[in-house]
Amino acid sequence: MNQLFQRKPISDLLAEGPHGLKRVLGAGDLIMLAIGAVIGAGIFSSIGTAAAGEVLPTGEIVRYGAGPALIFSFVLLGIVCGLAGLCYAELASMIPQAGSAYAYSYATLGELIAWIIGWDLILEYAVGNIAVAIAWSGYFNSLLSGFGIDLPQYLTHGYRTALLSSDPAVHALLQTAPRVAGIPLLLNVPAALIVGAITCLLYIGVRESVRANNVMVVIKLIVLTVFVGLGAMHIDPANYKPFAPNGWAGIHQGAAIVFFAYIGFDAISTAAEETKNPQRNMPIGILGGLAICTLIYVIVGIVATGLVPYQQLRAADPLARALEVAGLQTASWFVAFGAVVSLTAVLLVFQYGQPRIFLAMARDGLLPGWAAKIHPKYRTPHVTTVLTGVVVAVGALFADENEIYDLTNIGTLFAFAIVCIGVLVLRYQEPERPRPFRVPFVWGVSLAGAAACLYVMKGLPTHAWERFGIWLVAGILLYFVYGYRKSNLRRP
Repeated sequence: MNQLFQRKPISDLLAEGPHGLKRVLGAGDLIMLAIGAVIGAGIFSSIGTAAAGEVLPTGEIVRYGAGPALIFSFVLLGIVCGLAGLCYAELASMIPQAGSAYAYSYATLGELIAWIIGWDLILEYAVGNIAVAIAWSGYFNSLLSGFGIDLPQYLTHGYRTALLSSDPAVHALLQTAPRVAGIPLLLNVPAALIVGAITCLLYIGVRESVRANNVMVVIKLIVLTVFVGLGAMHIDPANYKPFAPNGWAGIHQGAAIVFFAYIGFDAISTAAEETKNPQRNMPIGILGGLAICTLIYVIVGIVATGLVPYQQLRAADPLARALEVAGLQTASWFVAFGAVVSLTAVLLVFQYGQPRIFLAMARDGLLPGWAAKIHPKYRTPHVTTVLTGVVVAVGALFADENEIYDLTNIGTLFAFAIVCIGVLVLRYQEPERPRPFRVPFVWGVSLAGAAACLYVMKGLPTHAWERFGIWLVAGILLYFVYGYRKSNLRRP
Protein backbone atom coordinates (compact mmCIF):
# COMPACT_ATOMS: atom_id res chain seq x y z
CA MET A 1 0.00 0.00 0.00
CA ASN A 2 2.88 2.37 0.74
CA GLN A 3 4.26 1.78 -2.74
CA LEU A 4 0.88 2.46 -4.34
CA PHE A 5 0.74 5.89 -2.70
CA GLN A 6 4.42 6.73 -2.98
CA ARG A 7 4.85 10.36 -3.99
CA LYS A 8 7.17 11.69 -6.65
CA PRO A 9 9.45 14.39 -5.22
CA ILE A 10 8.68 17.85 -6.55
CA SER A 11 12.40 18.31 -7.21
CA ASP A 12 12.17 15.50 -9.76
CA LEU A 13 9.14 17.07 -11.38
CA LEU A 14 10.99 20.36 -11.71
CA ALA A 15 13.99 18.73 -13.41
CA GLU A 16 13.38 19.43 -17.06
CA GLY A 17 16.33 17.46 -18.43
CA PRO A 18 18.47 18.13 -21.51
CA HIS A 19 15.71 17.44 -24.00
CA GLY A 20 12.94 19.57 -22.52
CA LEU A 21 10.26 21.46 -24.41
CA LYS A 22 10.89 24.98 -25.70
CA ARG A 23 9.78 27.89 -23.44
CA VAL A 24 8.10 30.39 -25.78
CA LEU A 25 4.73 31.35 -24.19
CA GLY A 26 3.89 34.48 -22.20
CA ALA A 27 0.90 35.42 -20.01
CA GLY A 28 -1.01 36.83 -23.00
CA ASP A 29 -0.49 33.62 -24.95
CA LEU A 30 -1.85 31.61 -22.02
CA ILE A 31 -4.96 33.76 -21.71
CA MET A 32 -5.58 33.40 -25.43
CA LEU A 33 -5.07 29.63 -25.14
CA ALA A 34 -7.62 29.57 -22.30
CA ILE A 35 -10.18 31.52 -24.35
CA GLY A 36 -9.40 29.31 -27.33
CA ALA A 37 -10.05 26.18 -25.29
CA VAL A 38 -13.02 27.29 -23.19
CA ILE A 39 -15.18 29.25 -25.64
CA GLY A 40 -16.14 26.56 -28.09
CA ALA A 41 -18.29 23.46 -28.11
CA GLY A 42 -19.97 24.38 -24.84
CA ILE A 43 -21.31 27.78 -25.84
CA PHE A 44 -21.84 26.90 -29.50
CA SER A 45 -23.37 23.44 -29.00
CA SER A 46 -24.18 22.09 -25.51
CA ILE A 47 -25.85 25.37 -24.47
CA GLY A 48 -28.91 24.26 -26.44
CA THR A 49 -29.30 20.97 -24.55
CA ALA A 50 -28.63 22.73 -21.23
CA ALA A 51 -31.44 25.21 -21.87
CA ALA A 52 -34.01 22.88 -23.46
CA GLY A 53 -33.18 19.54 -21.81
CA GLU A 54 -32.45 16.16 -23.38
CA VAL A 55 -35.14 14.05 -25.02
CA LEU A 56 -34.82 10.52 -26.42
CA PRO A 57 -36.29 9.50 -29.82
CA THR A 58 -39.16 7.90 -27.88
CA GLY A 59 -40.09 11.25 -26.35
CA GLU A 60 -38.79 10.31 -22.91
CA ILE A 61 -37.20 13.25 -21.06
CA VAL A 62 -33.74 12.27 -19.86
CA ARG A 63 -32.90 15.60 -18.25
CA TYR A 64 -34.74 18.83 -17.68
CA GLY A 65 -33.27 22.05 -19.03
CA ALA A 66 -32.61 25.26 -17.17
CA GLY A 67 -34.61 27.47 -19.56
CA PRO A 68 -33.72 31.19 -19.41
CA ALA A 69 -32.30 30.49 -15.92
CA LEU A 70 -29.34 29.05 -17.81
CA ILE A 71 -27.44 32.17 -16.76
CA PHE A 72 -27.59 30.89 -13.16
CA SER A 73 -26.10 27.61 -14.40
CA PHE A 74 -23.20 29.60 -15.83
CA VAL A 75 -22.76 31.57 -12.60
CA LEU A 76 -22.82 28.33 -10.57
CA LEU A 77 -20.15 26.83 -12.81
CA GLY A 78 -18.10 30.02 -12.72
CA ILE A 79 -17.94 29.70 -8.93
CA VAL A 80 -17.09 25.99 -9.07
CA CYS A 81 -14.36 26.47 -11.68
CA GLY A 82 -13.09 29.58 -9.90
CA LEU A 83 -12.44 27.55 -6.75
CA ALA A 84 -10.73 24.82 -8.77
CA GLY A 85 -8.84 27.45 -10.78
CA LEU A 86 -7.30 28.93 -7.63
CA CYS A 87 -6.01 25.48 -6.68
CA TYR A 88 -4.68 24.88 -10.20
CA ALA A 89 -2.92 28.25 -10.09
CA GLU A 90 -1.05 27.42 -6.87
CA LEU A 91 0.09 24.02 -8.08
CA ALA A 92 0.94 25.20 -11.61
CA SER A 93 3.16 27.98 -10.22
CA MET A 94 4.91 25.50 -7.89
CA ILE A 95 5.21 22.63 -10.38
CA PRO A 96 5.54 24.10 -13.91
CA GLN A 97 5.46 20.70 -15.58
CA ALA A 98 3.57 19.41 -18.63
CA GLY A 99 1.55 16.81 -16.71
CA SER A 100 -1.13 19.16 -15.32
CA ALA A 101 -3.38 17.50 -12.71
CA TYR A 102 -1.54 14.19 -13.22
CA ALA A 103 1.78 15.72 -12.11
CA TYR A 104 0.15 17.57 -9.21
CA SER A 105 -1.49 14.39 -7.95
CA TYR A 106 1.80 12.48 -8.20
CA ALA A 107 3.47 15.07 -5.95
CA THR A 108 0.66 15.23 -3.40
CA LEU A 109 -1.44 12.05 -3.28
CA GLY A 110 0.82 9.34 -4.69
CA GLU A 111 1.27 7.18 -7.75
CA LEU A 112 -2.04 5.30 -7.84
CA ILE A 113 -4.09 8.50 -7.59
CA ALA A 114 -1.82 10.12 -10.19
CA TRP A 115 -2.41 7.23 -12.58
CA ILE A 116 -6.17 7.46 -12.06
CA ILE A 117 -6.07 11.19 -12.80
CA GLY A 118 -3.87 10.69 -15.86
CA TRP A 119 -6.26 8.04 -17.13
CA ASP A 120 -9.15 10.32 -16.24
CA LEU A 121 -7.71 13.24 -18.20
CA ILE A 122 -8.00 11.19 -21.37
CA LEU A 123 -11.76 11.71 -20.96
CA GLU A 124 -11.28 15.48 -20.84
CA TYR A 125 -8.89 15.92 -23.73
CA ALA A 126 -9.05 13.02 -26.20
CA VAL A 127 -12.62 11.81 -25.60
CA GLY A 128 -13.87 15.38 -25.12
CA ASN A 129 -12.32 16.38 -28.41
CA ILE A 130 -14.44 13.76 -30.18
CA ALA A 131 -17.51 15.76 -29.10
CA VAL A 132 -15.87 19.01 -30.22
CA ALA A 133 -15.10 17.54 -33.65
CA ILE A 134 -18.72 16.40 -34.04
CA ALA A 135 -19.98 19.86 -33.05
CA TRP A 136 -17.54 21.39 -35.55
CA SER A 137 -18.99 19.18 -38.27
CA GLY A 138 -22.53 20.32 -37.45
CA TYR A 139 -21.67 24.01 -37.84
CA PHE A 140 -19.52 23.32 -40.90
CA ASN A 141 -22.48 21.66 -42.61
CA SER A 142 -24.72 24.59 -41.66
CA LEU A 143 -22.18 26.95 -43.19
CA LEU A 144 -22.06 24.93 -46.42
CA SER A 145 -25.86 24.87 -46.58
CA GLY A 146 -25.84 28.66 -46.58
CA PHE A 147 -23.94 28.49 -49.87
CA GLY A 148 -26.26 25.87 -51.33
CA ILE A 149 -23.92 22.93 -50.68
CA ASP A 150 -25.49 19.95 -48.94
CA LEU A 151 -23.31 16.94 -48.21
CA PRO A 152 -25.01 13.53 -48.01
CA GLN A 153 -26.34 13.10 -44.49
CA TYR A 154 -24.87 9.63 -44.14
CA LEU A 155 -21.42 11.26 -44.47
CA THR A 156 -22.11 13.93 -41.82
CA HIS A 157 -23.72 11.86 -39.03
CA GLY A 158 -22.12 9.05 -37.04
CA TYR A 159 -23.95 5.82 -36.33
CA ARG A 160 -24.53 6.63 -32.63
CA THR A 161 -25.83 10.09 -33.52
CA ALA A 162 -28.48 8.63 -35.84
CA LEU A 163 -29.36 5.91 -33.32
CA LEU A 164 -29.99 8.36 -30.45
CA SER A 165 -31.27 11.42 -32.32
CA SER A 166 -34.71 12.81 -31.47
CA ASP A 167 -34.84 14.33 -34.98
CA PRO A 168 -36.95 11.91 -37.10
CA ALA A 169 -35.02 12.78 -40.29
CA VAL A 170 -31.67 11.93 -38.69
CA HIS A 171 -33.01 8.82 -36.98
CA ALA A 172 -34.37 7.61 -40.32
CA LEU A 173 -30.82 7.42 -41.68
CA LEU A 174 -30.56 4.03 -39.98
CA GLN A 175 -32.91 2.74 -42.67
CA THR A 176 -32.06 4.94 -45.68
CA ALA A 177 -28.24 5.08 -45.54
CA PRO A 178 -26.16 2.85 -47.86
CA ARG A 179 -25.22 -0.46 -46.28
CA VAL A 180 -22.03 -2.51 -46.16
CA ALA A 181 -22.55 -6.15 -45.12
CA GLY A 182 -26.00 -5.12 -43.86
CA ILE A 183 -24.60 -2.35 -41.61
CA PRO A 184 -25.66 1.29 -42.27
CA LEU A 185 -22.74 3.34 -43.62
CA LEU A 186 -22.98 6.34 -41.27
CA LEU A 187 -19.71 8.25 -40.90
CA ASN A 188 -19.05 11.82 -39.81
CA VAL A 189 -16.34 12.47 -42.38
CA PRO A 190 -15.87 16.26 -41.84
CA ALA A 191 -15.26 15.66 -38.12
CA ALA A 192 -12.48 13.18 -38.85
CA LEU A 193 -10.87 15.39 -41.50
CA ILE A 194 -10.60 18.47 -39.25
CA VAL A 195 -8.93 16.37 -36.54
CA GLY A 196 -6.37 15.21 -39.10
CA ALA A 197 -5.61 18.79 -40.13
CA ILE A 198 -5.18 19.94 -36.50
CA THR A 199 -2.89 17.00 -35.78
CA CYS A 200 -0.61 18.01 -38.66
CA LEU A 201 -0.40 21.58 -37.33
CA LEU A 202 0.47 20.44 -33.80
CA TYR A 203 3.10 18.08 -35.15
CA ILE A 204 5.03 21.05 -36.56
CA GLY A 205 5.34 23.08 -33.36
CA VAL A 206 3.75 24.97 -30.46
CA ARG A 207 4.72 28.47 -31.62
CA GLU A 208 2.95 27.98 -34.94
CA SER A 209 -0.05 26.48 -33.15
CA VAL A 210 -0.32 29.39 -30.74
CA ARG A 211 -0.23 31.92 -33.58
CA ALA A 212 -3.04 30.08 -35.32
CA ASN A 213 -4.99 29.95 -32.05
CA ASN A 214 -4.61 33.71 -31.47
CA VAL A 215 -6.09 34.47 -34.89
CA MET A 216 -9.02 32.10 -34.27
CA VAL A 217 -9.70 33.60 -30.81
CA VAL A 218 -9.98 37.09 -32.29
CA ILE A 219 -12.44 35.81 -34.90
CA LYS A 220 -14.60 33.99 -32.36
CA LEU A 221 -14.80 37.06 -30.10
CA ILE A 222 -15.88 39.18 -33.09
CA VAL A 223 -18.57 36.62 -33.97
CA LEU A 224 -19.92 36.46 -30.42
CA THR A 225 -19.97 40.26 -30.30
CA VAL A 226 -22.05 40.31 -33.51
CA PHE A 227 -24.40 37.66 -32.07
CA VAL A 228 -24.91 39.65 -28.87
CA GLY A 229 -25.29 42.97 -30.69
CA LEU A 230 -27.84 41.74 -33.26
CA GLY A 231 -29.59 39.38 -30.88
CA ALA A 232 -30.04 42.04 -28.20
CA MET A 233 -32.01 44.18 -30.70
CA HIS A 234 -34.48 41.31 -31.31
CA ILE A 235 -35.03 40.05 -27.76
CA ASP A 236 -38.64 39.28 -26.90
CA PRO A 237 -39.19 39.62 -23.11
CA ALA A 238 -41.95 36.99 -23.36
CA ASN A 239 -39.27 34.36 -24.04
CA TYR A 240 -38.00 34.80 -20.47
CA LYS A 241 -41.26 33.43 -19.08
CA PRO A 242 -41.22 31.06 -17.32
CA PHE A 243 -37.72 32.01 -16.27
CA ALA A 244 -36.89 28.76 -14.48
CA PRO A 245 -39.41 26.23 -15.88
CA ASN A 246 -37.91 23.31 -13.94
CA GLY A 247 -36.77 25.15 -10.84
CA TRP A 248 -33.43 24.50 -9.19
CA ALA A 249 -33.36 20.93 -10.56
CA GLY A 250 -33.28 22.34 -14.10
CA ILE A 251 -30.55 24.83 -13.20
CA HIS A 252 -28.51 22.05 -11.55
CA GLN A 253 -28.90 19.60 -14.43
CA GLY A 254 -28.32 22.38 -16.95
CA ALA A 255 -25.04 23.20 -15.19
CA ALA A 256 -24.01 19.54 -15.34
CA ILE A 257 -24.63 19.53 -19.12
CA VAL A 258 -23.07 22.87 -19.97
CA PHE A 259 -20.03 22.24 -17.75
CA PHE A 260 -18.48 21.20 -21.06
CA ALA A 261 -18.41 24.92 -21.80
CA TYR A 262 -15.84 25.40 -19.02
CA ILE A 263 -13.60 22.47 -19.85
CA GLY A 264 -10.31 23.78 -21.11
CA PHE A 265 -9.27 26.46 -18.64
CA ASP A 266 -7.09 23.83 -16.97
CA ALA A 267 -5.66 22.71 -20.33
CA ILE A 268 -3.19 25.59 -20.31
CA SER A 269 -1.52 24.04 -17.25
CA THR A 270 -0.18 21.42 -19.66
CA ALA A 271 1.76 24.29 -21.29
CA ALA A 272 3.77 25.00 -18.12
CA GLU A 273 7.00 23.56 -19.54
CA GLU A 274 6.67 25.79 -22.59
CA THR A 275 5.88 28.96 -20.61
CA LYS A 276 8.32 31.75 -19.86
CA ASN A 277 8.34 32.62 -16.13
CA PRO A 278 5.60 30.06 -15.32
CA GLN A 279 5.55 31.04 -11.64
CA ARG A 280 4.05 34.37 -12.62
CA ASN A 281 2.31 33.66 -15.92
CA MET A 282 0.45 30.41 -15.15
CA PRO A 283 -1.85 31.95 -12.44
CA ILE A 284 -2.53 34.95 -14.69
CA GLY A 285 -3.42 32.71 -17.62
CA ILE A 286 -5.66 30.34 -15.67
CA LEU A 287 -7.62 32.86 -13.60
CA GLY A 288 -7.69 35.64 -16.22
CA GLY A 289 -8.97 33.35 -18.94
CA LEU A 290 -11.63 31.86 -16.65
CA ALA A 291 -12.96 35.28 -15.59
CA ILE A 292 -13.23 36.55 -19.17
CA CYS A 293 -15.00 33.40 -20.37
CA THR A 294 -17.55 33.43 -17.53
CA LEU A 295 -18.55 37.02 -18.35
CA ILE A 296 -18.94 36.16 -22.05
CA TYR A 297 -21.08 33.10 -21.22
CA VAL A 298 -23.53 34.99 -19.06
CA ILE A 299 -24.04 37.67 -21.72
CA VAL A 300 -24.51 35.12 -24.53
CA GLY A 301 -26.92 33.11 -22.35
CA ILE A 302 -29.10 36.15 -21.72
CA VAL A 303 -29.31 36.98 -25.43
CA ALA A 304 -29.83 33.40 -26.67
CA THR A 305 -32.74 32.63 -24.34
CA GLY A 306 -34.34 36.01 -25.04
CA LEU A 307 -34.05 35.70 -28.80
CA VAL A 308 -36.22 32.57 -29.17
CA PRO A 309 -38.22 30.28 -26.84
CA TYR A 310 -35.68 28.14 -25.03
CA GLN A 311 -37.19 24.90 -26.41
CA GLN A 312 -36.05 25.90 -29.90
CA LEU A 313 -32.41 25.92 -28.82
CA ARG A 314 -32.36 22.11 -28.81
CA ALA A 315 -30.18 21.77 -31.94
CA ALA A 316 -26.65 20.88 -32.95
CA ASP A 317 -26.05 24.59 -33.77
CA PRO A 318 -28.21 26.47 -31.19
CA LEU A 319 -26.82 29.99 -31.71
CA ALA A 320 -27.11 29.85 -35.48
CA ARG A 321 -30.57 28.26 -35.12
CA ALA A 322 -31.69 31.06 -32.78
CA LEU A 323 -30.76 33.71 -35.34
CA GLU A 324 -32.39 31.72 -38.12
CA VAL A 325 -35.68 31.37 -36.21
CA ALA A 326 -35.56 35.09 -35.46
CA GLY A 327 -35.35 35.76 -39.22
CA LEU A 328 -31.69 36.83 -39.24
CA GLN A 329 -30.50 34.38 -41.88
CA THR A 330 -27.36 36.27 -42.92
CA ALA A 331 -26.29 36.64 -39.30
CA SER A 332 -26.95 32.93 -38.83
CA TRP A 333 -24.44 32.06 -41.56
CA PHE A 334 -21.91 34.44 -40.01
CA VAL A 335 -22.28 32.77 -36.61
CA ALA A 336 -21.92 29.36 -38.23
CA PHE A 337 -18.64 30.58 -39.75
CA GLY A 338 -17.50 31.87 -36.37
CA ALA A 339 -18.43 28.60 -34.71
CA VAL A 340 -16.37 26.65 -37.23
CA VAL A 341 -13.36 28.85 -36.44
CA SER A 342 -14.05 28.75 -32.69
CA LEU A 343 -14.37 24.99 -32.51
CA THR A 344 -11.19 24.65 -34.54
CA ALA A 345 -9.40 26.58 -31.79
CA VAL A 346 -10.84 24.24 -29.14
CA LEU A 347 -9.71 21.21 -31.12
CA LEU A 348 -6.26 22.76 -31.33
CA VAL A 349 -5.88 23.34 -27.58
CA PHE A 350 -7.33 19.97 -26.52
CA GLN A 351 -5.21 18.11 -29.05
CA TYR A 352 -2.29 20.10 -27.67
CA GLY A 353 -2.95 19.00 -24.10
CA GLN A 354 -3.46 15.25 -24.41
CA PRO A 355 -0.03 14.33 -25.89
CA ARG A 356 1.67 16.21 -23.05
CA ILE A 357 -0.24 14.19 -20.47
CA PHE A 358 1.00 11.02 -22.18
CA LEU A 359 4.50 12.53 -22.27
CA ALA A 360 4.53 13.12 -18.51
CA MET A 361 3.22 9.63 -17.75
CA ALA A 362 5.78 8.01 -20.04
CA ARG A 363 8.59 9.93 -18.37
CA ASP A 364 7.56 8.27 -15.11
CA GLY A 365 7.55 4.81 -16.67
CA LEU A 366 3.78 4.42 -16.39
CA LEU A 367 3.49 4.33 -20.19
CA PRO A 368 5.92 2.87 -22.76
CA GLY A 369 9.05 4.89 -23.47
CA TRP A 370 8.05 5.72 -27.07
CA ALA A 371 5.31 7.98 -25.65
CA ALA A 372 8.02 10.27 -24.21
CA LYS A 373 9.83 10.84 -27.50
CA ILE A 374 10.28 14.45 -28.64
CA HIS A 375 10.81 15.35 -32.29
CA PRO A 376 14.46 16.32 -32.85
CA LYS A 377 13.56 19.28 -35.09
CA TYR A 378 10.13 20.53 -33.97
CA ARG A 379 10.61 19.80 -30.22
CA THR A 380 7.08 18.43 -29.95
CA PRO A 381 5.84 15.07 -28.57
CA HIS A 382 5.23 13.89 -32.11
CA VAL A 383 4.45 10.23 -31.43
CA THR A 384 1.67 10.89 -28.92
CA THR A 385 0.40 13.78 -31.05
CA VAL A 386 -0.19 11.40 -33.95
CA LEU A 387 -1.63 8.70 -31.67
CA THR A 388 -4.10 11.16 -30.13
CA GLY A 389 -5.11 12.40 -33.58
CA VAL A 390 -5.86 8.90 -34.84
CA VAL A 391 -7.95 7.97 -31.77
CA VAL A 392 -9.99 11.20 -31.87
CA ALA A 393 -10.54 11.03 -35.64
CA VAL A 394 -11.79 7.44 -35.54
CA GLY A 395 -14.07 8.21 -32.58
CA ALA A 396 -15.50 11.27 -34.34
CA LEU A 397 -16.54 9.11 -37.29
CA PHE A 398 -19.05 7.09 -35.25
CA ALA A 399 -19.84 8.71 -31.86
CA ASP A 400 -22.71 10.85 -30.53
CA GLU A 401 -21.73 14.16 -28.96
CA ASN A 402 -24.30 14.14 -26.13
CA GLU A 403 -22.96 10.84 -24.80
CA ILE A 404 -19.44 12.26 -24.96
CA TYR A 405 -20.41 15.42 -23.06
CA ASP A 406 -21.58 13.43 -20.04
CA LEU A 407 -18.53 11.18 -19.88
CA THR A 408 -16.13 14.09 -20.36
CA ASN A 409 -17.89 16.23 -17.76
CA ILE A 410 -17.84 13.62 -15.02
CA GLY A 411 -14.20 12.75 -15.65
CA THR A 412 -13.08 16.37 -15.62
CA LEU A 413 -15.04 17.24 -12.48
CA PHE A 414 -13.45 14.28 -10.71
CA ALA A 415 -9.98 15.54 -11.70
CA PHE A 416 -10.84 19.05 -10.46
CA ALA A 417 -11.93 17.65 -7.08
CA ILE A 418 -8.64 15.75 -6.71
CA VAL A 419 -6.62 18.89 -7.50
CA CYS A 420 -8.52 20.82 -4.82
CA ILE A 421 -7.71 18.16 -2.22
CA GLY A 422 -4.10 17.97 -3.44
CA VAL A 423 -3.47 21.64 -2.61
CA LEU A 424 -4.55 21.08 0.97
CA VAL A 425 -2.47 17.90 1.33
CA LEU A 426 0.67 19.61 0.02
CA ARG A 427 0.18 22.55 2.38
CA TYR A 428 0.31 20.01 5.23
CA GLN A 429 3.15 17.87 3.85
CA GLU A 430 5.48 20.64 2.66
CA PRO A 431 4.41 23.89 4.34
CA GLU A 432 7.81 25.56 3.84
CA ARG A 433 8.05 25.03 0.08
CA PRO A 434 8.01 28.35 -1.84
CA ARG A 435 4.63 29.12 -3.40
CA PRO A 436 4.74 31.93 -5.99
CA PHE A 437 0.92 31.96 -5.84
CA ARG A 438 -0.98 30.97 -2.69
CA VAL A 439 -4.66 30.05 -2.50
CA PRO A 440 -6.33 32.44 -0.02
CA PHE A 441 -8.28 30.77 2.82
CA VAL A 442 -6.95 27.44 1.61
CA TRP A 443 -9.07 25.22 3.89
CA GLY A 444 -12.32 26.82 2.82
CA VAL A 445 -11.44 27.17 -0.86
CA SER A 446 -10.05 23.66 -1.37
CA LEU A 447 -12.81 21.82 0.52
CA ALA A 448 -15.56 23.96 -1.01
CA GLY A 449 -14.04 23.43 -4.46
CA ALA A 450 -13.99 19.64 -4.08
CA ALA A 451 -17.54 19.58 -2.66
CA ALA A 452 -18.82 21.85 -5.45
CA CYS A 453 -17.35 19.56 -8.12
CA LEU A 454 -19.02 16.53 -6.55
CA TYR A 455 -22.32 18.43 -6.39
CA VAL A 456 -22.23 19.23 -10.11
CA MET A 457 -21.33 15.58 -10.82
CA LYS A 458 -24.48 14.58 -8.94
CA GLY A 459 -26.55 16.32 -11.65
CA LEU A 460 -25.30 13.93 -14.35
CA PRO A 461 -27.45 10.93 -15.36
CA THR A 462 -26.94 7.40 -14.04
CA HIS A 463 -25.48 6.09 -17.30
CA ALA A 464 -22.65 8.66 -17.05
CA TRP A 465 -21.69 7.30 -13.62
CA GLU A 466 -21.85 3.72 -14.89
CA ARG A 467 -19.60 4.40 -17.87
CA PHE A 468 -17.21 6.40 -15.71
CA GLY A 469 -16.99 3.46 -13.30
CA ILE A 470 -16.18 1.09 -16.15
CA TRP A 471 -13.54 3.51 -17.43
CA LEU A 472 -11.87 3.72 -13.99
CA VAL A 473 -11.86 -0.06 -13.51
CA ALA A 474 -10.24 -0.52 -16.93
CA GLY A 475 -7.62 2.08 -16.06
CA ILE A 476 -6.76 0.52 -12.71
CA LEU A 477 -6.38 -2.91 -14.33
CA LEU A 478 -4.01 -1.41 -16.91
CA TYR A 479 -1.98 0.19 -14.11
CA PHE A 480 -1.41 -3.12 -12.34
CA VAL A 481 -0.67 -4.93 -15.61
CA TYR A 482 1.91 -2.37 -16.81
CA GLY A 483 2.36 0.85 -14.84
CA TYR A 484 2.99 -0.61 -11.40
CA ARG A 485 5.73 -2.92 -12.67
CA LYS A 486 7.42 -0.34 -14.91
CA SER A 487 7.20 2.73 -12.65
CA ASN A 488 10.48 4.64 -12.31
CA LEU A 489 9.87 4.98 -8.57
CA ARG A 490 10.39 1.23 -8.18
CA ARG A 491 13.36 0.87 -10.51
CA PRO A 492 16.84 0.52 -8.93
